[in-house]
Amino acid sequence: MQPKDAEGPDPVDFAIGARVRARRRQLDLSQGDLAEALGVSFQQVQKYERGVNRVSGSTLVAAAAALSTTVGWLVGEEGDGAQSDDVFRALATPGALELLQAYARITAPRTRAALLALAEQLAAPNAAGADSRAGRFESETV
Repeated sequence: MQPKDAEGPDPVDFAIGARVRARRRQLDLSQGDLAEALGVSFQQVQKYERGVNRVSGSTLVAAAAALSTTVGWLVGEEGDGAQSDDVFRALATPGALELLQAYARITAPRTRAALLALAEQLAAPNAAGADSRAGRFESETV
């Protein structure tokens, strides 16, 4: 177990929260909808999704029922473990799920390839001004 004064959320709590968020978004539920089903505030759901607060066993069972999934899936026991954790961590990045959903709606293979090439160029470590563009995007979309 991680010491109390360690930086950031516990990786397990973060992975569970990322799965809760991804499944909630997949079902088009708001944080308020899930909060109501769990009997907590939407702020508490936000903390669960960020991994800041741990989800108790009873709340985990209620969340699995509200999200039409299993506790095993929420805790990462169903699937291929570490690789799936990496996917959910990436999807927890603000805007990632929306980008993936928009990408999935693109039907033209060449357009998908062009978008992928653009994203890879923007994400390259040597991309000039990458940090300033990212900061501007996040502040404009909040």
